[in-house]
Amino acid sequence: MGKDNTQTAGGSGPGEREIRVSVRGLQVGYGSFVLMRNVEFDVRAGDVFFIMGGSGCGKSTLLRVLMGLKPPQAGQVLYGGTDFWGGGEDVRRKIMRHAGVLFQGGALWSSMTLAENVGLPLQQYTDLDDEEIREQASLKLALAGLAGFEDYYPSEISGGMRKRAGLARALALDPQILFLDEPSAGLDPVSSHLLDELILELRDTLGTTFVIVSHELASIFAIASNSIFLDAQTRSVTARGNPNELVRDPHTEKRALLFLTRGGERRGEDSARDDAGAATPDKDTSE
Repeated sequence: MGKDNTQTAGGSGPGEREIRVSVRGLQVGYGSFVLMRNVEFDVRAGDVFFIMGGSGCGKSTLLRVLMGLKPPQAGQVLYGGTDFWGGGEDVRRKIMRHAGVLFQGGALWSSMTLAENVGLPLQQYTDLDDEEIREQASLKLALAGLAGFEDYYPSEISGGMRKRAGLARALALDPQILFLDEPSAGLDPVSSHLLDELILELRDTLGTTFVIVSHELASIFAIASNSIFLDAQTRSVTARGNPNELVRDPHTEKRALLFLTRGGERRGEDSARDDAGAATPDKDTSE
């Protein structure tokens, strides 16, 4: 497999918490083109784990592999020791039943109310009746800071609120792990900060594990417990650990350090598309 030249700082020690996701020898790309090779990392229960890197390095492609949307070229993704891509579609479906996804814009249906949007996974994957689905949707919206907005449409609320509604839908099935692709994209600093606080609150109250693709340094430094840095030049992971420790470590790889100290990237070109987000139930959509 070759020598691992990754620089490490901080992060969870072995055996501290249950490993939710284990990535081993992963290679991702398109056709014969390789974006990243020999990617290895563990995500532990309760982590807020960030995947960082410059534009076009493969952050969101890696996330799609973890979520089951794109097979890897080589290597393994293990969930609780089960080989995600080594099994059949039934295995992947069973594993992803315990995961939630928030794309950049929340991917809400414009013709449905927030409660109807949040209730969709419950309609598809549970035997709950309409009243029970409505009750659960209201609960998840309240967790996301949107109590009282059940009957609003996405067009009637702000971008930050749409992002929160998307997060509420991702929570509908009480997942153990949530995957977030550029959650702060399109948000002003105040809305982004509120979303960061919500992520930490969900981690602390529900025990949810987060895997987040982001270039937003304010969020990375504020809430990341662990991270990896994907380097497009070497097509590998060149740094890993808590970003607040990486930035102070003189041994941190140069491009990773530049990313952490010079503003990151304004937008990852390989990210999934969409945009997306808190107010009061009087249709005041200010952030």
